[in-house]
Parts: sequence; C-alpha cells; structure tokens
Amino acid sequence: MRPSVVLIGFQEQGNLGIGYVAAVLIREGYAVRILDFRQSRQSILDAVKETNPLLVGFSLIFQYYTVEFHSLAAFLRENGVTCHFTSGGHYPSICFEEALHKIPELDSVVRFEGELTTLELIQCLEQEQDWRRIDGIAYRDKDRCVATPVRALIDDLDSLPDPIRPMESHLTILGKRATPLAASRGCSRDCSFCSIRQFYSEAPGRKVRVRKPLSVAQEMNRLHESTGASIFLFQDDDFPVWGSFGRNWIQQFITSLRETGLYGHVLWKVNCRADEVEPELFGQMRDAGLYMVYLGIESGNEEGLKTLNKRLSPADSIRAVQTIRSLGLAFAYGFMLFDPSSTFASIRRNVEFLRHLTADGDVPVTFCRMLPYAGTPIEARLKAENRFRGDALDPGYEFLDPRISELFEALSPMTAAWFQGPDSVANQVYFAWQELWVLKRAFKTIELDAYERLLRFTTSAYNETVLRITQELIDQHELSDGWSMVDGTACDELSVLAAGLVRERDNFILLNQQLLLQQLTAIA
Repeated sequence: MRPSVVLIGFQEQGNLGIGYVAAVLIREGYAVRILDFRQSRQSILDAVKETNPLLVGFSLIFQYYTVEFHSLAAFLRENGVTCHFTSGGHYPSICFEEALHKIPELDSVVRFEGELTTLELIQCLEQEQDWRRIDGIAYRDKDRCVATPVRALIDDLDSLPDPIRPMESHLTILGKRATPLAASRGCSRDCSFCSIRQFYSEAPGRKVRVRKPLSVAQEMNRLHESTGASIFLFQDDDFPVWGSFGRNWIQQFITSLRETGLYGHVLWKVNCRADEVEPELFGQMRDAGLYMVYLGIESGNEEGLKTLNKRLSPADSIRAVQTIRSLGLAFAYGFMLFDPSSTFASIRRNVEFLRHLTADGDVPVTFCRMLPYAGTPIEARLKAENRFRGDALDPGYEFLDPRISELFEALSPMTAAWFQGPDSVANQVYFAWQELWVLKRAFKTIELDAYERLLRFTTSAYNETVLRITQELIDQHELSDGWSMVDGTACDELSVLAAGLVRERDNFILLNQQLLLQQLTAIA
C-alpha cells in the first residue's frame, strides 16, 4: 500500500479543487481521505490519526478563514500530528509569504494549479527526497520565504481524471442530486476586484483552457449513472459562451448531450457575463437543460462599473436579465452596493437599479461591499491612495466620504441577518425559487401557479422592506451626518416573512408529496 493523504477544505456543494488533486493522487495509487473543514476539530484530529497520512493538505479558498485554518493546523500539531502540512488556493498562491507567516505550522505552499505539484511533493516525501527542489511551491528557509519556479498551468484539462466528489457533500433539490462540474478554467477578463485573473496570470501557460464538449457530457453521464446526479452546477468563472468560439462549443456540447442520452433529462446552471447572454443561443441551451444563469452584475451605476473594471454598462445587465426571463430561465446575481468610488448619489442609483432588477418578485434583493482581495489591482490602488485598512484577513478601506463609512457600519448588522448564512432570509427565498424552477422543469404535472404567486408576493414584500430600510438609512446618514435610526418593526417583518415562507413551502411539498415521489425519476 502506498502512503495516505488527507485533504481538508470546505465541502459545501463539493470542492473541485480538492477533488481534482485527490483524483490525480488516487490514479497514482495513493489513498486519499477528504475532510470537511466545518467538522469539529476533534473529529478531524481523530480522522487524521486514524489515516496516519504522509501529508495533510489545507484548501484555503477564502483568505478570511486563515485564522480558523491556523487554529486547526495548530490543534493538529499540538495533538501529535507531525506529517508534512501544505496549503493551496488563491490567497496562499499569490501571497505565499503572508500565508507561511500567518500559518507557521505549514511546511509548504502549493502555488496555483495543484494537481501535479502535490503529486510530485508527496512522491518526494515518500521517497525521502528533497521536496524543496520541485517547481510550484514555496517554503520557509530560516528567516526568509523561498518560492521555486512556478509550474506551468495544465494545458489539457481532459488529461485529468474526474474529480473525487464525497457523497456527503452533494446537494439535493427535491430529492434530485446536484453536483459541481467544470467545463473550463480561467477567465480572460480583468475585473479589478477579482483574484482569478491574478491566479492564472502568474503561472506560464494559457490563461483560459476549455475542455472538449464531448468530455464534459461524458463526465455528466458517468455521474448520472453512478450517483444519480441530474442537476449539474457548472463552477466555471466564465462558462464558454463567449464569441464565435463559445457558440461553436455550445453547439458541440448540445450534440454531445444528445449522443449520451442526457438531452432533456438533466438540468444545469452556468455563470457568465451579462454581455454574453444571447437569445437564440441561450434558448438552445434552455432546451438542452439549462435552467439557471448566474450573472456577476456587481454595480448599477457607471462609475462603480468603471472602478470595478467590469467593461459593462447597467443597460447590459438589464438586457441580459430581460432575455433570461423571456426564455423562462431563472437567474441569480452578485451585487456590490458599496465600492471604493461610492458616493451617496451612486449608492442611490444602485438602490434604484436593484429595485428595477427585482421588480418582478422572482429573485431576492442581495448586496455586499466590494472587498479588496489580496493581490488584486483594487487592493494595490487602495494601498497607493493610503485608503486600505486592515490586513489580508480583514481587508477594508476608507470611503471618500466618512458618512458613507458610518452608513456601511449601520447597515452591516442588518445585511448579516438578511443575506449571510443558510438560514438568512435571502437564502431561504433564493432556495425556494431554486426549488420552483426545478419543479417547473422536472415535475411538470404539478400545479404551480398558486404557489408561484405566493413566492412572488413574499419575495416582493421582502425586497420592498430591504430597499426601504436601506433607503431610510441612506437618507439619514446623508442629511444628518451619521445619526441613524430604523424602525425595528420593519426588520421583524422580514423574520415573519421568512417563517411564513418556510411554512408555506413545507405545506406545498406535503400536499404534493405523492406526485413528487411518483415523478422523482422523471428525468433520471
């Protein structure tokens, strides 16, 4: 038996980064155990000791969890785990010196794409060779950090085995298994706030690589047959629908879905830009199973979009959403109410944009503040302007108007309750709509009109309450220099709405339970 490896990371909806690394190691004969970072520290310790690995790898996807990962690594060391510790992800790849400093228990950092580097690292450990000579890692050498030459990006993504997906990490929607998938890696855009471009730009090789359409469809078919998965959540940063290449790729992908027998029998979701949404192309994708589109809208005003370097206009996003709705597709979106260029005027325009965007009551209002991720152009700009505050673990910035900082602080506790966590109001509304869109496509004989009207009424009431409270706070902070007060009963309304939505959803499912069970395999 070859040595074992333990990989630890967030497993919500699966973790394809860990999954691909695990698959490559397993192909080479290593035993791999994947653990969810959210498990208790004691259960992780017990699993690590039981496995007795040669290496423990930490998938540090979100830099804001560095303190928690440090605490876990320290806990494992304090309790007798002495094997090699390494970490990968955007933050440690780009800012390896910071990562090695903040998590001193690490022996190394695997930079950028980790499949081949991690394999070579464990081979060196197994053979007791000098692992510091391999490409693509960073490590401490006494009082300094050393980075070896960067390993080239993997040119042929189809050369990788299917990623390992622990069964317990799969999401289910109305009994149908949903699983993550990737058709490509990289992004050709250069949004100022996003670390994806930096992650793929610092390593040699093509920044965007797209798999063969048939290979993607065949992986979907293998998952469909082996796990029963019938909903596929593409995690591509920008799904290949762009330009003539994208149109050709999609046509081949649809043909491949027909050849594998999946056409009309599975559903899938993609992420893309607003200016890539075309009625004819997306209509064909809908007929082949597309049911939801995620758009990184980010801002509803020109100045904000310029600051974020989105190379879009507000009208582009509105047109995309109108097209998506006209095709009978669902959509979700990302939006930053606040950014470093924010003024009261731009924030008001953002609120009005959100009001228009969500007027149909088919999607909940949600927003956040732009965060300056480590290594991004916007972080560098804020530091050059002496506006950056905090550090990589808690990054922030000074707004141009101090009253906006006070507005943001006043809104923050409310937005945490509204938008953050699986039990937040926005997530409960969003998941109810996810279920409805699956019902529309996969359970076509169930009467949905009355339930959909209820969802629209609830969503509209939620949206109006959130935007009204936000507008009140904007008015108070702009006019009264920081004094703010919101009617507490308005916030209570949202909790009542959420509770009512859950109750009505449960009643609807119970009422239609037999029909759902009868049709559960309708697209399987």
